[in-house]
Amino acid sequence: MTPESTTKNYVILVDDNDHPIGRAEKMQAHQNGGLLHRAFSVIIFDTKGRIMLQKRAATKYHSQSLWTNTCCSHPFPCEKTEDAAHRRLMEEMGFDTQLKELFSFRYSALLDTGLTENEYDHVLVGTFDSTPACNPKEVQDWCWINTDELKKDILEYPEKYTEWFKIIINEYFNFLEKDNKKI
Repeated sequence: MTPESTTKNYVILVDDNDHPIGRAEKMQAHQNGGLLHRAFSVIIFDTKGRIMLQKRAATKYHSQSLWTNTCCSHPFPCEKTEDAAHRRLMEEMGFDTQLKELFSFRYSALLDTGLTENEYDHVLVGTFDSTPACNPKEVQDWCWINTDELKKDILEYPEKYTEWFKIIINEYFNFLEKDNKKI
């Protein structure tokens, strides 16, 4: 048995500064108001500046059939966040690319199934200019969308998007506006 196989259903519990303080089974961490745990979200752009979205599979344990960032998940207790992001990008979207962490933030959101996201989320970005080989157990659909169109669609149809993605997009544009940053 590998260390990964004994921890793959666990998440890293963290304090308000993202320092590890323990671990919990993934579903337990999302129940009863949610335990603060580490997560990551990957946003992939193409060279035209469009964002690759995925529509979550209808069989996911929460936020089924909603549009969201390219991929997201939780690192295993024995795994670095960036390594987990590469792993999940491959597992969900069928490709890997260079990633760079831009920022992190804490958020909490009640989900459609009564579960709670209480996460310290690390946002990583990368570039990819091809067609993903999506895992149908994870991803129902995918698309490229330009940022202006995305912002408008989220304002008009927020129910189409995951709770965390709406927060991430807002945080992302706030990040870019600070000191006129460009990715």
